Amino acid sequence: MSIAIQGELGSFSHEAALKMNPQATILPCSLSAEVFAAVERGEVEGAVIPIENSLAGSVSEHFDLLLRHTVAIERESLLRIRHNLIALPGSTLGDIRRVSSHPVALAQCRRFFEEHSKITATPFYDTAGSVKQMMEAGDRSMAAIASAQAASQYGGEIVLSGIEDDPENYTRFFLIRRRDRLQPDAHPDKVSLAFAVENRPGTLVAALEVFASQGTNLIKLESRPVPGRPWEYVFYADYQLSDPEAADAPLKLLASHCSMVRELGRYRAAAGAV
Repeated sequence: MSIAIQGELGSFSHEAALKMNPQATILPCSLSAEVFAAVERGEVEGAVIPIENSLAGSVSEHFDLLLRHTVAIERESLLRIRHNLIALPGSTLGDIRRVSSHPVALAQCRRFFEEHSKITATPFYDTAGSVKQMMEAGDRSMAAIASAQAASQYGGEIVLSGIEDDPENYTRFFLIRRRDRLQPDAHPDKVSLAFAVENRPGTLVAALEVFASQGTNLIKLESRPVPGRPWEYVFYADYQLSDPEAADAPLKLLASHCSMVRELGRYRAAAGAV
């Protein structure tokens, strides 16, 4: 299976893609919009995208792109995020004076920088890309924070492992495919959807009451602004299914309260993270 990811080879998205499909051929893309376009045009069979981190929250851009493109969620997976200090082979902690990585990764390793005040944190566009840049520079005073996959991909050496502040650090990933190529799960227990309500008193409450009336466990709800329409919002929700046969009922009832309802995926919830 060919899978597109945003970022360089060796990124956490690369690791998540291989977890979902160990034999996958990975296509790295610079921008998330390129990932979705590659799926929609049929250049790849699917894409693996991060949608939510347990510490940093949701990847808002990916919600917007899910709604904009003719793709759907086929599977989800949880990945335990382990940040590693990676340097040139043979380098020691005492050699390092500058560490680069994605701003989110740097923020999740604040304790490391507090304990090593002589080391400067430098933001970079991508975790794996920071390892690639460091290896190309060949400077022992440089290091990067990234996954073990990135160290293996570019020949770096892990100086310190697990330097993240909080070990309960997980990212939820979606495997998305074009809707006409979707291979749905035979036993889904979770639905993701988007809906919009009219800007009138009580409309959002009425929409939420649909889930309560059906005994549906609504486990996630967040809003995103509608481009070009100030102060109007699209709501993204996840709900659990006790009975797959009952999945359609909330969607049908929502239609009577909403100006737009779109199912983004019906799949099995990830069992655990590795």
